[in-house]
Amino acid sequence: MLTTLDKYLIGKYLSTFSFSVLICSMISMAIDFSDKVRNFIESGCTLKNIMVDYYPGFVLHMMGLLMPMYVLITVVFFTSRLAFNSEILSILNAGVSFWRLMRPYLIAAGLICLLHLLLGHFLIPKLNQKRLWFERTFVWTDKQQVKTSNIHFMMAPTTKAFIKGYDNKAQRISLLRIEELQGSKVKSILEADNVVWKEDAQKWNLQSYSVRTFDGLKEYYKRYNTPIDTSINLAPQDFIFYHNQNEEMTSAELNTAIDRDRSRGFSNTRLYSIELYRRFADAFTNIILTIIGLAVAGRKVRGGMGLHLAIAIGIGFTFILLQKFAISFASSGNVPVLLGMWLPNIIFSLVAGWLVFRAQK
Repeated sequence: MLTTLDKYLIGKYLSTFSFSVLICSMISMAIDFSDKVRNFIESGCTLKNIMVDYYPGFVLHMMGLLMPMYVLITVVFFTSRLAFNSEILSILNAGVSFWRLMRPYLIAAGLICLLHLLLGHFLIPKLNQKRLWFERTFVWTDKQQVKTSNIHFMMAPTTKAFIKGYDNKAQRISLLRIEELQGSKVKSILEADNVVWKEDAQKWNLQSYSVRTFDGLKEYYKRYNTPIDTSINLAPQDFIFYHNQNEEMTSAELNTAIDRDRSRGFSNTRLYSIELYRRFADAFTNIILTIIGLAVAGRKVRGGMGLHLAIAIGIGFTFILLQKFAISFASSGNVPVLLGMWLPNIIFSLVAGWLVFRAQK
């Protein structure tokens, strides 16, 4: 059952948080618009592209990245005002313990944590699809990277493929070799010199191909010169990748991509895992920074709100710096991905515990 005190503090928390998100979103939009206005004019994009396709996704993307900072600033801002007006001191003098005072903060932080999980796992990736399409089409037109030569991957647990060359514009493969394995031995090899993607059928067309089959020491060879459409576990988009393509995948799609690329022997699954674990870790960061904000701003000091905000910005900057280091270590493989993504939270949980122990009670 929520008391009057709980409702009062939760209302203060959520209203200040909403105001912080609104102000920071407007500032980030203004900065981004001033940075990209030349691209908007020269690229020929429409007003609908800018206001419907791009900025809703941009605002939510920035909100997802910076929500822990918004939470820390929110808690420090309104708690510092309560402390300056001696409301925190009055609450404690009335017999309310610091742990009881923390309850409405944790309830509000829990709600924001759930919101962050919902946005990060579902809504933000969906809107990022339009945002990233807009940026790749009208802003960062040279960011596309294409695998063009000497590509190895596993199409299935017992099927290995090698592509000597790929032309993205023509969607054409030069020299495709598919090996069927049986244990550690090669069962058959299919080779095709010229393979073209047929968009209408969503299949690859083999102009001519040869098949070698092996039976012990015997080898059988057959050449086929009749074009044939075939369905293989490969599509043109598998050759194209962007450094931020993991941002436009929901968590279910990330899990699917991780399983698919692991089965194919690709090495970029670590980026997908980092994005997946980061979404969970960032959501729980809101709770940790809420506790830190309350412990820092709950004490009335001579510097007032300015000192509290300065401390909060310093803590937020340190957290972001530590998070970047953790992502770098996880990307390079120096630490496990799960540990790397949760390492900042673990460290700041210890900081939060120490600050709560030292907080005014």
